[in-house]
Amino acid sequence: MSRTRTRTALLAALALVGGATGTAMAAAPGDVGAAAIPCTVDYKVQNQWDTGFTASVTVTNHSAAKNAWSLKWSYAGNQQITSAWNAKVSQSGAAVTAANESHNGTLATGSSVSFGFNGTYSGTNAVPATFTLDGVTCNVDDGGGGPTDPPDPDPTARVDNPYSGAKVYVNPEWSAKAAAEPGGSRISDQPTGVWLDRIAAINGVNGGMGLRDHLDEALEQKGADELVVQLVIYNLPGRDCAALASNGELGPTEIGRYKTEYIDPIAAILADPKYADLRIVTTVEIDSLPNLVTNTGSRPTATPQCDVMKANGNYVKGVGYALNKLGDVPNVYNYVDAGHHGWIGWDDNFGASANTFKEAATAEGATVNDVHGFITNTANYSALKEENFTINDAVNGTSVRQSKWVDWNRYVDELSFAQAFRSQLVSVGFNPGIGMLIDTSRNGWGGSARPTGPGSLTSVDTYVDGGRYDRRIHVGNWCNQSGAGLGERPQAAPAAGIDAYVWMKPPGESDGASREIPNDEGKGFDRMCDPTYTGNARNNFNMSGALPDAPLSGHWFSAQFRQLMANAYPPLS
Repeated sequence: MSRTRTRTALLAALALVGGATGTAMAAAPGDVGAAAIPCTVDYKVQNQWDTGFTASVTVTNHSAAKNAWSLKWSYAGNQQITSAWNAKVSQSGAAVTAANESHNGTLATGSSVSFGFNGTYSGTNAVPATFTLDGVTCNVDDGGGGPTDPPDPDPTARVDNPYSGAKVYVNPEWSAKAAAEPGGSRISDQPTGVWLDRIAAINGVNGGMGLRDHLDEALEQKGADELVVQLVIYNLPGRDCAALASNGELGPTEIGRYKTEYIDPIAAILADPKYADLRIVTTVEIDSLPNLVTNTGSRPTATPQCDVMKANGNYVKGVGYALNKLGDVPNVYNYVDAGHHGWIGWDDNFGASANTFKEAATAEGATVNDVHGFITNTANYSALKEENFTINDAVNGTSVRQSKWVDWNRYVDELSFAQAFRSQLVSVGFNPGIGMLIDTSRNGWGGSARPTGPGSLTSVDTYVDGGRYDRRIHVGNWCNQSGAGLGERPQAAPAAGIDAYVWMKPPGESDGASREIPNDEGKGFDRMCDPTYTGNARNNFNMSGALPDAPLSGHWFSAQFRQLMANAYPPLS
């Protein structure tokens, strides 16, 4: 197979390069503004096959004349150069240096030099993102008119909090389902996440809206205002290795398909200049990385499937690749899934999870700069704030941490966990400016069962159980929980370190079927969605607490939606 790809000096084309299949012309030295670019590099893959490729590189010098030159770049993948011509090419790890031969060291202002090479690769063969000529970055405007001029403003520069001062996209498909329910119009105008949970979802499933349809609709909703679009990136190989209900279409080893058939097409659509004025929030791979910490090895909660994913590294590689590719789009804000307090709030999970997230955020060419923040409680039910007890309370000398419900966790609710985990993430190397999102779509726990004060002081268990808002049987229960209610409505900057409360999980969409239902979506039957199930090690062998008669995950569950409205807190008017 032959495929040509190019990295050119045209700044407007940079966002389009990853998906280009032709050759784009580099800016000529005489073009308006070209003098502000010190050098341009045109990198082309001329021929490519299963394990190898041939490439050519043309370097044009727009600065002072040179008697010798050295061009450097780094690969995001495992490309290895095997032979070269017209340049001395060396490689150390991912870093490549190409230096002039004796006959082509002179590079006058406005002149070009070309060289070529053969290489090997496996997986993907991405075009390098950055080139430097004698230490100066090419293909980038240095300011426009001279060394004293200020740099041109970037109209797509990321803001600190994308939710501040912005509306958030209302998915018309979810909105119509919500409005069709009795009383549903009270919340049908709320913004929710758009889940891209399989390859087919990119173009739309069963006549439904695809990614471009949602983005086009978002432009209509935006008008003259700022607008956030929330996307859930959710299709890793071997997805959800500890939860059969949300298994995906890709097998454990299909990392190549994940990259080329899922992430690459999404990134290409998001990079379309048509959508440059949208603020696109991506929540990356729900429930994946925490599984590598809590459900592997000798732990009683371990599963063979999670051991496989830890061993093959495809969760880490997939998340890193997604962050890298999506992070290249200037108006995309990546938020990585960070589980919830009842999953990684324990001492032996807390620090280990942050380290695993850092590993993924620096894999496959990604850096911590590709991470704008993290999201907790996605599609979960953990209470935002427990106001009737704190982790520092004690009853008759017994700490709240020793209660059966808290079970030695250091956190009793999502807000305290998210704020503390943010500090932990910064301590391991993430940027100090990262923000947190908390999914409050189903953690309100209102209605008649909501406690109005602390429990009795008979014991630490009566004290905690009598006062806790979260009415689940066990904090490990996650599927279609009976008694749950809508939580805080989406809002920007509600607390320190929190970018927004969001409804990333659309209320009314099932977590999983309560019985086995044959399907072509790759979704299995998880007994945690069966109301008769007596549990496993992950919920300490308690009843599942799931609602009956639930459909497949992601499908509309009318009974659950009505329950969520009835038990909303704050209550619906």
